[in-house]
Amino acid sequence: MRHRILLATVALLAPLTISPLALADGRSRPGEDLASHCTGESPIVCTFDVPTGDYDVTVVLGDAASAAQTSVHAETRRSMVPVTATEAGAFARRAFTVNVREPQGQPTGPVGTPGLTLTFDGPAPRVAEIVLRPAHRPRRLFIAGDSTACDQDGYPYFGWGQALPSLLGRGLSVVNHADSGESSVSFLNGEAFFPALQQQIQRGDLVLIQFGHNDKSTTAEDFRANLSAMVAGVRERGGRPVLVTSIVRRRFEGSRLNDLGLIIHGDVNLPAETRAVAAAENVPLIDLTARTRQLVESLGPEGSKPIYLTDINGDNTHLSEYGAHQYAALAAEELRAAHLVPGRR
Repeated sequence: MRHRILLATVALLAPLTISPLALADGRSRPGEDLASHCTGESPIVCTFDVPTGDYDVTVVLGDAASAAQTSVHAETRRSMVPVTATEAGAFARRAFTVNVREPQGQPTGPVGTPGLTLTFDGPAPRVAEIVLRPAHRPRRLFIAGDSTACDQDGYPYFGWGQALPSLLGRGLSVVNHADSGESSVSFLNGEAFFPALQQQIQRGDLVLIQFGHNDKSTTAEDFRANLSAMVAGVRERGGRPVLVTSIVRRRFEGSRLNDLGLIIHGDVNLPAETRAVAAAENVPLIDLTARTRQLVESLGPEGSKPIYLTDINGDNTHLSEYGAHQYAALAAEELRAAHLVPGRR
């Protein structure tokens, strides 16, 4: 692999270059010094003045003089590349597609830094090159959901949709519109939520729809009607709706999860209602309730704690970054099994 480096004096642990940087205006800037875009040592934060849209990014991780362990996050802590270890003098090339939008994360969250932000972190982050180009007709995967799926902006919270990009690779852009506290009622009717998402859908885009945690007072009939309305709205734009049952809460009775853990509110079994709508509407179903239940119950009350924020905030609903990656892996597995996304490369 040809590895080009500008020997610049910068405040980073290794000399960095960007070669080339193809911006949205089509211009190329070979050998541009990364010092003009990046600051810090651990993490290394790089910002690029590009308009909203989808971008193909290739990064070369590693360092000529030392071993490194580097992960890559984009925008509001979206996981793009898991921790990647490289020996001294060795380099790893990784590619992904990232969606740049305003606000960067949740629809009701902070606007964030304009343009694209890439954060290289991990135990010992090193980056040697970044190649950034506008994506040409990327396939997009939208997420409609609640806080368990959203791009969480504050540590230690993490959504499974926030971890999903790291499992999909280049060519598929994850556009996560999930937002904290939303139910099927509020998301369908809130102007910042489903109506805004719907206008962005293009033919062939996937739209994952996961609700239940905040539908405690929603009747079974209304819940089914809300999901059906979102399915119809996606299809109206030429998109492909995919219904997703809610991840479980870590709520045990003995060795089994109770009704609260299984998202059953009173006599309304919300995952079962989601399955029924999927069957009635002939929509693909990702049964994350079943998959996450199987995992959590197999680990037991103690072994399942690291998935949630139990030991940090006493929270048995929201996910740690570790747990979000575990659940994103289950979602990606189901998406591949249903031939909705490409297999592993």
